Amino acid sequence: MSVLPKQPAPVWMVVVTGCGAIILYAVLAALQILVLNPLAAVPGAGLSEIYGGISQAGESPGIPLTLTVLGGGIVLALVLAALLLWNRATTPLAAAMAYLFMLALGAPALFIASFPAGMAVADTFLISGGDNSGWSTALYLFSTVALIAAAALATADAVRRGSVEEKPRGA
Repeated sequence: MSVLPKQPAPVWMVVVTGCGAIILYAVLAALQILVLNPLAAVPGAGLSEIYGGISQAGESPGIPLTLTVLGGGIVLALVLAALLLWNRATTPLAAAMAYLFMLALGAPALFIASFPAGMAVADTFLISGGDNSGWSTALYLFSTVALIAAAALATADAVRRGSVEEKPRGA
């Protein structure tokens, strides 16, 4: 006996791809926040030296917050997967729009998750707390493209539905 109702293969493919994209986004964001950005912010220092300096300065890099925010995105992606697969009326388009919107929400999640780590490095080494490695730009761009794609899909679907409704019934 199956727990989830049977869904067409395209819905499953969209859900698996969407979950995979969100997991990859979260992993890359964690790598950016906890490894790449600190190394770029303090050139010549190793990661253990950077985190040692942060600890000696009495700062907190906010690792629990970073992992909670990014891990929360993964949990939400899995909950969304269960909801989409449970509802037999889910279309591949609806699933795609849902995951694209979640990927768009990666941008504010990235900002929130990176703030404590950036401030800890900035306060400890008296540098700017901004992005130093540039990799977050790629993640922000990816979120922007996902938001544009979700809006484009929604618009195209609305236009398609409108043109279907305008056709005369006898035609």
